[in-house]
Amino acid sequence: MATHLALPEQLAQQAADAVRELLAEAAAANTTRSYATALRYWAGWHQGRYGVDLSLPVSEAVVIQFLVDHIQRKNKTGLVSELPPALDQALVAAGLKARVGPLKLSTVVQRVAVLSTAHKLKRLTNPCELPSVRTLLSRARRAAVKRGERPTKKTAITRPELEAMLATCDNSLEGLRDRALLCFGFASGGRRRSEIAAADMRDLRKVGDDGYIYRLEYSKTQQAGVKADSTPDKPILGRSAQVLTDWLDAADIREGAIFRRIWKGRVGPALLPGSVASIVKRRARLAELEGDFGAHSLRSGFVTEAGKQGVPLPAVMAMTEHRSVASVIGYFQAGAAEDNPAARLLK
Repeated sequence: MATHLALPEQLAQQAADAVRELLAEAAAANTTRSYATALRYWAGWHQGRYGVDLSLPVSEAVVIQFLVDHIQRKNKTGLVSELPPALDQALVAAGLKARVGPLKLSTVVQRVAVLSTAHKLKRLTNPCELPSVRTLLSRARRAAVKRGERPTKKTAITRPELEAMLATCDNSLEGLRDRALLCFGFASGGRRRSEIAAADMRDLRKVGDDGYIYRLEYSKTQQAGVKADSTPDKPILGRSAQVLTDWLDAADIREGAIFRRIWKGRVGPALLPGSVASIVKRRARLAELEGDFGAHSLRSGFVTEAGKQGVPLPAVMAMTEHRSVASVIGYFQAGAAEDNPAARLLK
């Protein structure tokens, strides 16, 4: 078995072509990066496993080997998989893997999905849709659930958590920005970190004495080409509007990015998506909140809080722009669980 891996820029030509097609198909930068990362990993694993460059179409046997290498199964000695230790270490050394050890099942599923998309874009026979592959993935999910494994989700920021985080924000430029960012991200429908970072003054208009309408032109839903179900105008009202005004006035922002970096008391260029996540984590830490917080906590928290307050699901989805009820219902039901009348039959 060969363990020499190609650097990311040395992808096999067909895999590189697939990346370019995915770049054209997927307008969302985060999606594009995740697709490219997945295909680089496939190329590195394939070269390390078979000693040759990855080329499309991939055979059924190769996909099955990928799954066997990466999906853990239980035997007498514990959880095992077939990825050779030398190859595992080589993947880490090549920067294609963060650390030695098993990948999360969700990561394996995503990488198979990306390979499947690459085959579809090139109109090639797709091994990822064969019954053998589908069955193996299905059994792997069931086995993981039986072992008690659950998908890891960021802790939701509902109203109490948000209030605690806002209380850590003072009236400095940084405090005003962070307070406005948290309120904007939550009140406008639980915006993703990329959407907060991309927020621009050209899409913000004042309504009445104490409100704004933000036109969300760069949501994941819209970039995916789903316009029919999109409701781009997001109201930002009352208290959330006031703290946004306070930030814009203090930073003297009249055009360009709404949320910006601050360096030595000076307002700089637009925040990056990663910086949005860092701000959320920092404020949660300052508030001494327990949990695993990230930028997605605002999104899940918005839906959960809406469920707690009995907001109808269609109204919630109009704000969040979720396309699928299935993807939002878990958070919504979790928020509404305490108010379920069937839970009070013995009261």
